[in-house]
Amino acid sequence: MPVGKLILSPIPCSTSFVFMNFSDRYEMNIKSTLLCICVSLLPIVVQANEVDEQSFLAGYADADITPPPGLPMWGYGARHAAKAKGAMDVLEARAVVVKAGDSGLAIVGLDLGRGPTAPMMEEIRAAVKEKAGIDHVLISGSHTHHGPVIELIDKPGYGKGTFDEAVAYAKALPGMLTDVIVAAAGNAKPARIGVGSRDDITLNRNRHTKREPKTTDTRLAVMRFDEVDGPTIAVVANYAAHPTMADVMDLRYSGDYAGHMARKVKGTLNAGCVFMQGAAGDTSVRTPSGVQGPQAFGELLADRVLEVAENIETQTPENPSVAGKVNQYEFASRVDFQDAFIQLQYSVAFFPELIRNAAEEFGAGIPAELNTVVVNGNIALVGGSGEFFHKHAVRLRERSYVDSTLFFGYCNGHSMYFPTIEGVSEGGYGADEPVSPAEIGAGEKMMNRALTNIYQLIGRIKPDQAVEQNSE
Repeated sequence: MPVGKLILSPIPCSTSFVFMNFSDRYEMNIKSTLLCICVSLLPIVVQANEVDEQSFLAGYADADITPPPGLPMWGYGARHAAKAKGAMDVLEARAVVVKAGDSGLAIVGLDLGRGPTAPMMEEIRAAVKEKAGIDHVLISGSHTHHGPVIELIDKPGYGKGTFDEAVAYAKALPGMLTDVIVAAAGNAKPARIGVGSRDDITLNRNRHTKREPKTTDTRLAVMRFDEVDGPTIAVVANYAAHPTMADVMDLRYSGDYAGHMARKVKGTLNAGCVFMQGAAGDTSVRTPSGVQGPQAFGELLADRVLEVAENIETQTPENPSVAGKVNQYEFASRVDFQDAFIQLQYSVAFFPELIRNAAEEFGAGIPAELNTVVVNGNIALVGGSGEFFHKHAVRLRERSYVDSTLFFGYCNGHSMYFPTIEGVSEGGYGADEPVSPAEIGAGEKMMNRALTNIYQLIGRIKPDQAVEQNSE
């Protein structure tokens, strides 16, 4: 049991008990009695405050995860199986670890197109639990379209023999991500936390709808972690826009604008920066006049992140806590991935080894994962394993009665697109079956579950047996 629990729990109870009894029995001497009690408790209260500050910890670490040349690149069917020739800029994994009492949370942003595969997540979760006591893990790809394919496995026809470099990278990736999470946990210090946001960041656009006005999610949210009596440890920036600014046929790895943003924030603050992509399924970047290319755009977004971060007032939480739930789904598929002709069509559009892995994963239905974590009872973090349309995140925030709610897309997997129901009615890329195979309304089901989870985790809705199940 943590020292903080041994000290903090008895003091409020025993103090109020003593005050009550003295006031009841010795009303005539109450002033002198209270003075004696306060003086005698003063050293204990100071000690309790010191432990309380240490019961909320935060740490940061990052690592270079750039693959060697030779891996097929993720994101564009037009490139098919063309192999990367090098790197425009480094690909990184950036992690913030939060610890409160006996529980820990890792928030990890990757310069990759997607979150880790299900087998990778199983390996990572087991390792970080054992090595660092981390119970909750949120790992999001930035969705750069200039990262490597990570789905290929060590099996003939599924990667082995044709893309051995990609198979080797996929095998190594869970270990690399585990290492950066464990390093962040090792760097954890007593911390303060704050969240700020702006709702007028118009650096994205709705690329899907034909309805006017074309809505989008203009919220930029920033979490800031500071040392208790010192500088900033790290910030987590959450914004929604496809990182597709680098040239399609440039066969070099790049973190696109998100990587440039994180590096500028880190260099300016001398503190870590984790980018967590939002609900960007129907959202692309909108470049202001005079801003060209992923670096210029990323650094412009960095300026906005820095402005929000500067105005955040961080505090040591009074009741530090981390609580979370994981829900696993298998949605009905709108596409028959077992059909040989359909597999052939996908193979022509992408490449056979990638499609064989996808067909095996999606053969019985579309698996998806939802993560809901509440920090300190007032910050909700929701992660979904796919490309969610922006209104999913906007509506979740509107219905979530906690101080701050952040949605992370491409989190702990990739189940392709989750359009809104009205998005499906419009049709088009992102809403039609080939890239949005999950049953209509799957995104809404997950957001409703996330909202229920939030209220259960903060004690506003009573859990019941059906709700407590981890699968739907």
